[in-house]
Amino acid sequence: MKTSHIRNFCIIAHIDHGKSTLADRLLEETQTLSKKEMKAQVLDSMDLERERGITIKSHPIRMEYKHSDNITYILNLIDTPGHVDFSYEVSRSLAACEGALLLVDAAQGVEAQTVSNTYLAIENDLTIIPIINKVDLQSAMVDDVKMQIMELIGCEENEIIEASAKNGIGIEEIFTAIIKNIPCPNDKSKDKTRALVFDSIYDNYKGAIPYVRLYDGILEPGMILQFFAHDCEYEITETGYFIMDKVKTDKLCSGEVGYIIASIRDMSHIEPGDTITIKNNKADTPLPGYKKIKPMVFSGLYPADAEDYDQLRQALEKLQLNDASLEFLPETSEALGFGFRCGFLGLLHMEIIQERLEREFNLDLVTTTPNVVYHILMRNGDEQQVDTPAKMPPSGDIDSILEPIVSAEILTPKEYIGAIMKLCQKKRGIYKNTQYLSPEKAQIHYELPLGEIIFDFYDKLKSISSGYASFDYELKKFERAQLQKLDILIHGEPVDALSIICHSDDAYHRGVALCSKLKELIPRQMFEVAIQAALNNRIIARTTVRALKKNVTAKCYGGDITRKRKLWEKQKKGKKRMKMIGKVEVPQEALLAVLKVDSD
Repeated sequence: MKTSHIRNFCIIAHIDHGKSTLADRLLEETQTLSKKEMKAQVLDSMDLERERGITIKSHPIRMEYKHSDNITYILNLIDTPGHVDFSYEVSRSLAACEGALLLVDAAQGVEAQTVSNTYLAIENDLTIIPIINKVDLQSAMVDDVKMQIMELIGCEENEIIEASAKNGIGIEEIFTAIIKNIPCPNDKSKDKTRALVFDSIYDNYKGAIPYVRLYDGILEPGMILQFFAHDCEYEITETGYFIMDKVKTDKLCSGEVGYIIASIRDMSHIEPGDTITIKNNKADTPLPGYKKIKPMVFSGLYPADAEDYDQLRQALEKLQLNDASLEFLPETSEALGFGFRCGFLGLLHMEIIQERLEREFNLDLVTTTPNVVYHILMRNGDEQQVDTPAKMPPSGDIDSILEPIVSAEILTPKEYIGAIMKLCQKKRGIYKNTQYLSPEKAQIHYELPLGEIIFDFYDKLKSISSGYASFDYELKKFERAQLQKLDILIHGEPVDALSIICHSDDAYHRGVALCSKLKELIPRQMFEVAIQAALNNRIIARTTVRALKKNVTAKCYGGDITRKRKLWEKQKKGKKRMKMIGKVEVPQEALLAVLKVDSD
């Protein structure tokens, strides 16, 4: 296959704008899959993706398309996620392409992730093909959306394709635009071999399998490959490309997208963004990799059964191979035992990882309250990073606490601006500016504390805007704030899994709300259980779980009242002894109570 007949492209869009549906139509038109194999969201292979109706992982697939010039072209498509928590997947996919289909919903218009993904594509110097999807809807605002796209990427009106992925409108035009506008890869088959690792998976029988975009040279079985990140060598046993499953081929040439099998057993040897070369034709310099992404949200994952600790570690290693944005380190909790402190890109990312661990690896997990990372400036001049309340130094040693601040971009119809600004102010947001993309659509910029938005901000934003507002953010800086550690004591013992870091103005409210919530969830014992909230070792709120009471006088018939009093006194002494030695088991529902307490 000539390099001039190859096109590598991806689809970028906001969530729910029709990326997966368009991919389905492209596969259908090229007859890549038979009618029997076709189904809705065919590239969303995980059950989680199909259930939630979102794309979580990038999916490469190869199509063959015979154009009107009677030339058969190889089209390598990478479908990408739309949610802000998976933007890292998008950036990795873009690095493996020369072009991108920018998909915009005709009824929704340009939204937050549309803007951020477009900027990513521009940074990667990709050719952008603008497409308005769902033009057949009654609520479609085609002319208005065209103006928004022209404002966003500076294209001409006649360059914008009107389409409906669901009904197959404009599909031929899209194919023509891909072939005519997206540049073919440079033919560098005779150069020293360099291939970019953009993803990988683990196979129990074949080991770790890197997904690559080959820029220079060739890759074929029998060659000895090397990674720039380490000195280990592996012999290639198989190369191939993707349709739905892996398709074996004799070799991969310059410009192609495919996979390599080389019996790589150590999962840590594959890093997304690393460059693969060949021992006998070794390149001097690696390809530009990816900017290392930093987790935004941290949470503890503990096995419900302590014996599953090793299984959890192996499962996290396998998931990290497939998701480079996941980070984890061992940690110990007095309440929960041995587990891992994990870093995620957002709350949805955390939920997805947790569900994948439970489903794919049959693990029963206990999850602690999510936290963001704080910078602690000590009185002695040192600086510490704290990603869990348990690591918080004593308050007397702390000079100041810096919290992460994000630059947030909210796109909304103008009628919801007032309600959205009120919500942002409740979350300690600082207003920056408002820009109008069209007479009816505004872009609001705020600076918001990350700790305030990771729980329920997105849900509330959707609720007050009737689902029309969209939200995107990026970490901007760390800023001083009046923050304190709120401890929860159950039966006089602090439970580190329930501790939170919150703003001083919000501490009393959170303490009272948490105590009240835990009272409902902690099971009653044979003795009274005190639930307390403490701030700097000072109790600010308390509630009590009443003891279960056994009627010890039930069979005491007649006689003097002193007989009953003696029995009650004896019971009282027994409960006192029990209280001294009794332990309270904290259920998982109680650990999750922190999430359900409204901080407003």
